[in-house]
Amino acid sequence: MVERLTGEIRAENLRKEFIRPDGQTVVAINDVNVAIKAGEFISLIGPSGCGKSTFLRLVAGLARPDGGFLLLDGVPITGPGYERGLVFQDPTLFPWLTVFENIAFGLKVRSTYHDKKQEVQDMIRLVGLEGFEKAYPHQLSGGMAQRAALARALVNHPKVLLLDEPFGALDAFTRMNMQDELLRIWQERGTTMIMVTHDVDEAIYLSDRIIVMSPRPAKIECIINVEMGRPRGRDLPDFLRLRARILQILDFAGKREEIQYYL
Repeated sequence: MVERLTGEIRAENLRKEFIRPDGQTVVAINDVNVAIKAGEFISLIGPSGCGKSTFLRLVAGLARPDGGFLLLDGVPITGPGYERGLVFQDPTLFPWLTVFENIAFGLKVRSTYHDKKQEVQDMIRLVGLEGFEKAYPHQLSGGMAQRAALARALVNHPKVLLLDEPFGALDAFTRMNMQDELLRIWQERGTTMIMVTHDVDEAIYLSDRIIVMSPRPAKIECIINVEMGRPRGRDLPDFLRLRARILQILDFAGKREEIQYYL
C-alpha cells in the first residue's frame, strides 16, 4: 500500500488586516484562494510589502486570518505547531548553543530528545555539517549557519517547511549552492515547501509552481506551472523565456534598473 503524502495547504477567501498606529486599517491579503498539494515546492513572488511573508505567518500559525479559511490536510490552522517548520533569512541560531544543541533544541522542548537523539546526527549529515557538531554559530559561515537552521526546522519532521527568503543574505555563489542543497533535501524527504523570494531565477530553479502576487492588498495575480525537468540550466531558452514572462507579469518590462536587480 502506497503511503499517502501529507502537507496539503488550502486557502479559501483568505483575508488579513492590520491596524496602523494612526488607527487606519491596512488590508495585507484579500480574497486569496489556493490549493498547495502535499510534497509540492511552491514559491511566492511579488512586489515588496505585497503580503508574501504575511501568508507564511498565517500558515505558520503566528497570525490569525480576519476572514476565510486556511487548512492543513483539511484541518483549520489555529496556531503554531510542530508540523510546520519555519526558516527565516537570518538563521536565528542560539549563539550560546553548539550546532548539535541548536538542532536538538526543538526535541528537548517536546521532551522527545531521549528517544530521538540519533535524528539530530541524521539531520547534521543531511545538511552536510558533519564535523561541526561542536561549533558555535559565530564559528560558522553564513551558508553553514543556514544549513543548521534548516536542520533545526527539519528535525521535527514537519509536514510543511516555510522559507522566508532563506538565502537572501548570502553571496551569489553560496546562494546557488544552498539552492541545490535545499532541492536535494526536498527530493529526499518529500516535505511540502513554500518559499518567499524576490529572486525570479531562484523561484524558477526550485519550484513546481510559482505564485505571483499583486501589490497590497495581495491577491494572486497568476499561478505558473514550471514545466521543466530537473536539474534546470539557468541559461537554457525555456528558463530565460519563463524569466521574461514573470518579469513582464510583475510589470518590470522596460524598467532597466529594476530588471538588473533580478538578473
